[in-house]
Amino acid sequence: MSEAPARISSEFFTFFRDLKDNNNRDWFRQNRSRYEEHVKVSLIAFIRMFEGPLHSISPHFKATPKVGGSLFRIYRDIRFSKDKRPYKTGAGVHFRHEAGKNAHAPGFYLHLEPNQVFAAVGIWGPDTRTLRQIRQAIVNDPETWRRVIEAPEFARRYDRKLHAESLKRAPQGFDPNHPYINDLKRKHFVASVPMTEDQVCTPDFLVLLAETYRHGAGFMEYLTRALGLPW
Repeated sequence: MSEAPARISSEFFTFFRDLKDNNNRDWFRQNRSRYEEHVKVSLIAFIRMFEGPLHSISPHFKATPKVGGSLFRIYRDIRFSKDKRPYKTGAGVHFRHEAGKNAHAPGFYLHLEPNQVFAAVGIWGPDTRTLRQIRQAIVNDPETWRRVIEAPEFARRYDRKLHAESLKRAPQGFDPNHPYINDLKRKHFVASVPMTEDQVCTPDFLVLLAETYRHGAGFMEYLTRALGLPW
């Protein structure tokens, strides 16, 4: 199959709407060509084209144009889940740091699902050591953290509440009265920007996404440097 241009069509979202109503292996087998053409091939082309804009933000993040690289697999992990639906009902793209080995690495993320489209920056589900490093960086220099999260364009565009799952108590070894205790209790350090299907399907979506990530670059740089990684 020839490679599609780096543009996502409305058929992308139509496929996932249909899949949501027919989330079974027989239906997917019969419609696999739609997935290949409108999801897999178009997103791989998009990821390849996004390498330049991504590296203009930071050269240490990777655009890997393949499934299992920057493009998440469509198959759900149902081994330990009561929900046995085999397929995800949306696509995820993750431009992770070169030092990262999985989705829990620092990265720029794009979620594409009918009625749920957003771009995000940060670290989702970090391990205990990573969380401690970020928390300690905030404690060591709270003024820099304040400047990052209050930067006008970042604060205006990005939402830090959507992924704000937190501990009930202060993490061990940290002052429960710290002025940024709500941040210190976070389990994820992620900020996101809602987007629309219409935006995704426009010819200039690649430019829009790069601009959106640039507004979150200060937050991303802070987290990356807090982990001792190059920016």
